[in-house]
Amino acid sequence: MNKIDVKVNSEIGELEAVIIHSPGPEVENMTPKSAERALYSDILNLSEASWEYDQFRKILDMHAATFEVKDLLSDILYNESVKSSLLAKICRNENAFCLDAEIIDLSNEELARQLIEGVELRRDSLTNFLSNEKYALQPLHNFFFTRDASSTINDFVMINKMANVVREREALIMEAIFNYHPKLKAQTFNPINEVDTDSKISTEGGDIQIAREDTLVIGNSIRTSTQGIDYILSKVKRENKIKNVIVQELPETPESFIHLDMTFTFLSQSEVMVYQPVILSSSRYKTIHIKIDNGKVSIGEAQNILDALKSINYEVEPIYCGGTTDQWVQEREQWHSGANFFALAPGKILGYGRNNYTLDEMNKHGYDILHAEDIIKGKVNFKNYDKYVITIDSSELSRGGGGCRCMTMPVRRKEVS
Repeated sequence: MNKIDVKVNSEIGELEAVIIHSPGPEVENMTPKSAERALYSDILNLSEASWEYDQFRKILDMHAATFEVKDLLSDILYNESVKSSLLAKICRNENAFCLDAEIIDLSNEELARQLIEGVELRRDSLTNFLSNEKYALQPLHNFFFTRDASSTINDFVMINKMANVVREREALIMEAIFNYHPKLKAQTFNPINEVDTDSKISTEGGDIQIAREDTLVIGNSIRTSTQGIDYILSKVKRENKIKNVIVQELPETPESFIHLDMTFTFLSQSEVMVYQPVILSSSRYKTIHIKIDNGKVSIGEAQNILDALKSINYEVEPIYCGGTTDQWVQEREQWHSGANFFALAPGKILGYGRNNYTLDEMNKHGYDILHAEDIIKGKVNFKNYDKYVITIDSSELSRGGGGCRCMTMPVRRKEVS
């Protein structure tokens, strides 16, 4: 395949290339005691999660060029200077002193595997012998949520400053991939590389959505700080393409609200999925509309995201996560990523099959509900449908705390009129 010019200027343009990470042993390399540190509220069963993820990956393969993080990482490790630099950054960042010298001679494939699945602690010193830790470098339990560590905004990639130390290695790996992989052509920027970085900056891709070429919608959550949004603002001002940044405050609890895409996602040119109690009800959670005009910024409050979009001639109809009649059902389905959909193209959506009330609501709005396994086995041809949701089995994946948007990092989409 020729080199891909990274470009994403909407959430819904037809998908051309995407980066994913199939969950591996790192998902199971935790105990109930370490799960909280790993940002999990439960422990996943790998065999079941892998079976479900296989449906997800096969559907993506039918729609776009799909790249695995581990393969991309292994490729760039053949460059010795990239390898040594990346290992030095990782080991310094995680206080794993001298570990890079111990693992640098591993094969590139094995090194890539260990950087994701964890590097076990050698019991060759008194300190290590007495340590309660199993790993010198912890497994990247969350990496199958590839959305968070980097964000494509038009024709550049923001390397996100992750809110939690246990995820910082993900961002370092993605930065190296975008900077050095021969198949990807991308300009990156990363707040940690700047001299005067505010320590309060944090950004994650689950909070960053590109509505259209000139408009971002960003969640101000427990993972993306106001300082992080100010950093994004300072960068897009220079590019002179982004004219509007719509900011939505999110609750700090429960954990299902960690990112904007757990409450709001784009489905088509005229439809969005919303978790009504947070996005549209009158509450203390503010919606802020930031306008940029020739580098000058003006900031004001909007009634909600939909009103802010309407004010810039982008009118959308909400479809409600969990339906419209029962708040308990809404809460249950939002908890299981019922608002977290991924657009393969306008009106062609990928999501979890367990959220029946949400899917019923989408069906009322003209979406045919197709099961991934039926498509994979050739029983159903998605090309015969104009507007659809492809559902994947998700009893195990949903317990990881994210949905189909969380598990994708698009690097190229087609333009949308």
